Amino acid sequence: MTTQEIADQLVTFCRQGQYTEAQEQLYSDNAVSIEPEGSQWGKAEGREALKAKGEQWASMVEEVHGATVSDPLVAANFFSVRMTNDVTFKGMGRMTMEEICVYEVQDGKIVKEQFFFPNPPAQ
Repeated sequence: MTTQEIADQLVTFCRQGQYTEAQEQLYSDNAVSIEPEGSQWGKAEGREALKAKGEQWASMVEEVHGATVSDPLVAANFFSVRMTNDVTFKGMGRMTMEEICVYEVQDGKIVKEQFFFPNPPAQ
């Protein structure tokens, strides 16, 4: 698949809340995920670590009120999307998170994702 096709498919999966399916079908076995410095998630390497990170995030969420994913912006073997999540976190209350997500594609698979967002205030 081309970078555009992967980007479009990822957006479709994310809009449907199918994050596990996205990782299984679109990500390299050795994909890397990088969160902003100071966030509790840090860096994860390998599909199993990415899956565990997703499960950890989901376990912190009490309720999802809404989410959006922009259309992708593609340049060479990179693409980015804007994501928002309106969620209530366990013990932290409701907040809207906005982030820019940047992905790198090699050999038809996502090999790197990096997220840019402000860290929430300490509770």
